[in-house]
Amino acid sequence: MKFLQPVSRQLVHRAAVAEVFITDALQVSEGRFLVGAQWPRDHALYYPDAQGVSDPLLLTETVRQAVVYLAHEYCGIPLGHRFVGSDTHFEITDHEALVVGGTPLHVTLDARWSWVANRPPRRFGMQVEAVVSVAGRECARAGLSVCAVDEKLYRRLRWRGAQGQGRDGAARVGHLAATRLPAADVGRLRAKDSVLGRTEAGEWRLLVDLHHAVLFDHPGDHIPLMVTLEGARQLGHRLVHRRHGAPAGAVLRAVRVDCPAFAGLDEPVRLCAELQPPASASDVTRLRVTAVQREDTVATVTMEWLPRVLPAAPGKAAFSRDTVGSGAAV
Repeated sequence: MKFLQPVSRQLVHRAAVAEVFITDALQVSEGRFLVGAQWPRDHALYYPDAQGVSDPLLLTETVRQAVVYLAHEYCGIPLGHRFVGSDTHFEITDHEALVVGGTPLHVTLDARWSWVANRPPRRFGMQVEAVVSVAGRECARAGLSVCAVDEKLYRRLRWRGAQGQGRDGAARVGHLAATRLPAADVGRLRAKDSVLGRTEAGEWRLLVDLHHAVLFDHPGDHIPLMVTLEGARQLGHRLVHRRHGAPAGAVLRAVRVDCPAFAGLDEPVRLCAELQPPASASDVTRLRVTAVQREDTVATVTMEWLPRVLPAAPGKAAFSRDTVGSGAAV
């Protein structure tokens, strides 16, 4: 794998060159690819935590970019097609491998591509499952299911999804009624990176800032999956860290996102959190966040958080090795 420069930004659907993480790809066999990516030592939004561990949401963004790049460069999907994700997931098996050192991390995805509900040329359905390694050290698994559709079919899907969704002033007023949480309360550094709000009634809201240069890298007609995931992560951080109350806090171990519908830009999105019972005796905290717009579920995010354990002597933080098993729903 080469990690010399990013691939063309249009091949991963990004407007800013700085937001392109994919650097190379190689087809190994039918349906199997090696994809190279470079993760920055620092980033405006996806920066390392206090212990130097890379932001886990880089996994999701890297897999998203890898799927789009492979689709255009190797699998014959035209550049004009729109990509619509239905579900994505990751599971980190070795957090220490994600610690940032003196140089950017070189990440390799061993990706397996399969066609699902594929009806070209107007609709391409695909699923990618990847084993993730950093400098040859396996550390995570991740995947994404997506369909790529032409403009005419995309407009039909968006029109169908928008039926019954009013655009009245009450909805917009409700959207503005939530107070944005301080960045420190949701695990972010900059005030504008907080996307979590709360109403006077105690309802959690996903706040949308179309001018955010990372979350809204380019104009769109709906809330991107990565924005919804960021909101769920921030709510998880708020709830889990307060629950553990440990000086070292908690680290995100696994995520699964299911997106049954589009989330529009002009109506409030409620975030409803629910603690899940552990699959086995462990110190893993499992949390489900449901994103609801009007009365429709637009996304469900299930997360697993591990307590971070500080060593007795000064040094790097350690991570709990308890897991719920690779077959657990995340």
